[in-house]
Order: sequence, then C-alpha cells, then structure tokens
Amino acid sequence: MNIAKIHSEYAIDSFTKHDGTILFFNFVRALIAKAGTKPKVLDFGAGRGSFHYSKSSTYSAKLHNLQSAGAEVWAADVDAIVETHPCSDHQVVLKIGEPLPFDDNTFDIIVSDFVFEHIDNPKEIANELIRITKPGGWICARTPNKWGYVAFASRLVPNALHSKLLNKVQPSRKEEDVFPTVYKLNSPRTIRKYFTNCTLYWYYQIGDPAYHFGSRLIYRILLLLHRFLPPKFSPSVCFFIKKNTS
Repeated sequence: MNIAKIHSEYAIDSFTKHDGTILFFNFVRALIAKAGTKPKVLDFGAGRGSFHYSKSSTYSAKLHNLQSAGAEVWAADVDAIVETHPCSDHQVVLKIGEPLPFDDNTFDIIVSDFVFEHIDNPKEIANELIRITKPGGWICARTPNKWGYVAFASRLVPNALHSKLLNKVQPSRKEEDVFPTVYKLNSPRTIRKYFTNCTLYWYYQIGDPAYHFGSRLIYRILLLLHRFLPPKFSPSVCFFIKKNTS
C-alpha cells in the first residue's frame, strides 16, 4: 500500500503529520536535553532494537536512537537477543521474577516503548522502575490504551494466535517482535495506582492506523474512525512519570 497517495507528506521521509513515534520520542529527547551531560538512559524492554533495521523513516530511526541524543544507553530485556542491540552502550539480560540488576537511583530517564502491555506483575515492576530512577528522573512509556480498539481486539484473540494474526494485519511486523499481552498497566488509573510517590503526565495518542492488512480501503476506514474517536478510546497512550524528590 502506498501511504503517500493518502498522506502526501509521507513521501518526504516515510512518516505523516500524525506519527506517534515522532511525537513520543521528541518528548523523550527533550527530557534528555534537560538532564545534562551524558545522562544515563535505560531502554526497558529494548529487544533487538528493531527500529535500527527499519527501512522506512530515517528521521524516526534517528530519534529512536538515544545515543545520538548524547545519552549513555543501557538496553535491557528478558530476551537474550538484547545482547545484539546496535544502539546502546551496555546490554543487560533480565531474569523474570528477579529484581532489576541495577542500584537504587541509577537512571536519569527510563524509556519503555510498547512494553507495559506485556507486564504481568505491574506492582513489582513499577516498584523496581521507581527504585532505579533518580529522584526527579523520568519514566517514559508508550503503550496501547487499555480502552482502545487495538487492545480490545487483542484481548479477544488468544496470545498463541497473535503472531499469525499480526502477520496478516501488520505485514511489516517481524515474528520475533511479537510477545504475549496482558494489559495490566495500560491506563492512567493503573499507572497512578502502581507508580506511587510520582507525578504523572500523559496524553492519548490516536496517530496513524497501524493494523490495516495492507489494504488502502481498510486504512481509509480506520483513518475516518480516528477522526471521530473519543480520546479515551484512542489506540495508544503515552505516560511521563516523574519520580518525586521527597
């Protein structure tokens, strides 16, 4: 499907004026710029760094590469594939059920891009993320909105079938980038519940349709839906959680 025939600006560098990745990582990089010289940034749930291998937007990939923002980047994931992450200074394989292997107050910023929907133990993970964030530091997370149509459709499909289904509705998605979802940490209410002693800032993100079977007709229908969709039912939500200093 040629998206440039729908969004002419897409021809510039393969992103549109509604692109959620551009917006989210601009906010992340703004926080990095304010954090001082060589801030420590944890990419929590970094995977293999799939953005690096994308053949679409050069600018989006550069935004996602936080080393280029002057940060010292730690890539962490439960999957050992994180050891191949190409845009990080350090790579750490996490062990499920164990505390995160970092000292208290280590990171200026933690970034978690489409990871919170996979967290099955939200209380423990939230406590750990808060523990390793410096006072005044930030936890930045983008995730499917629990009440959005994407999460709703995902909950209707057994996790065992997600990979096969995503191969059809999102042909560009690699099988190694598909993981089970549980949606326990995907609404402002749950974030406030688990991230105590923190201040929450957030926004709903409607963005461009991502699950359209490669069909221009379905894409246009979803684009029309997005125009009239109430914010609370947006596909994605972005959280910026500031750890209080006292």
